Amino acid sequence: MPDPVAEKPERRPRYPGLNPRRFRDKYKEHRPDRYAADVAKVLDAGKTPAGSHRPIMVREVIEALRPAPGMVALDCTLGHAGHARELLAALLPGGKLLGIDADPIERPRAEAALLAAGFPGESFVTGGLNFAGIVPFVAQHAPGGVDLILADLGLSSMQVDDPARGFTYKVDGPLDMRMNPRKGRTAAEVLAGLSPEGLARLLAENADEPRPEALADALCRARARAPIRSTTALAEVVRATYHKLGIEADDAVRRVFQALRIAVNDELASLEVLLRSIPACLKPGGRVAILSFHSGEDRRVKRAFQAGLLDETYAVIADDITRPSAEERRANPRCTAAKLRHAVRSSH
Repeated sequence: MPDPVAEKPERRPRYPGLNPRRFRDKYKEHRPDRYAADVAKVLDAGKTPAGSHRPIMVREVIEALRPAPGMVALDCTLGHAGHARELLAALLPGGKLLGIDADPIERPRAEAALLAAGFPGESFVTGGLNFAGIVPFVAQHAPGGVDLILADLGLSSMQVDDPARGFTYKVDGPLDMRMNPRKGRTAAEVLAGLSPEGLARLLAENADEPRPEALADALCRARARAPIRSTTALAEVVRATYHKLGIEADDAVRRVFQALRIAVNDELASLEVLLRSIPACLKPGGRVAILSFHSGEDRRVKRAFQAGLLDETYAVIADDITRPSAEERRANPRCTAAKLRHAVRSSH
């Protein structure tokens, strides 16, 4: 009887050059289970492998929330379940994690990541919704309220690294930026519909842009010549404007992308809804921690926590923000802007 034919290894797709450059060709980072050593090299170099996410300030978040077995936690920004994995490990046995994420692409991946990490399916439940839906979601799955709430307001690396989502200016892609690519207006559509005054206001309010009028005027003149529909086209206009002023442009490009992303997803209004909803979802004595990444977010969190302390909604709020350690900033430069605030719900 002949020996069974050995299964041939899967052949790597062809791509130009020595190493893959396009996101979809980065086969090693897309299969970290198969190429663990290669992914480790990327991490050791202080970089984030394409298509993966490194949770930020995990130790500090756990210290602020103090999860324990039997508790119920709500992760308002599930992402790739980086924080969720650490929380759930501390909640078991007997506890449960509720997780929400409006991104229909990333939420199933988060569920798969939790299952792959060995957590039983009954230990967590996820929902495809944004902050506006947390009160009924908690009422359905934890009628008595939750012990802990976490919100990490930053983008996930999976969203940033995929050019098709339009969040990054480092590679060309459609100017989209929607957290849920099945709903709402794209960044290109938002940009096309703003007046020069409205665009300048958006740049100032959403990203603290120091030259909003000049930049808004340049963007409006550029779109009059041709619609701005790609990430590269937008970045080129911003760079050209700043170069004429003799100023380095990279930070300006980042600010413009941030401002548009916030507008496309109505992030600041959604954050206000979250901050109003948290007390209704927390048990007496429950704890909340929020990671923000720019001044507009942090101002709102600080203001809500201070108002809650004054009206005795919260018994304790953090005296000041907590920032990533120097070691974490070196290992993961994407965490540099993070600010952590936390509070404790009053016991009445």
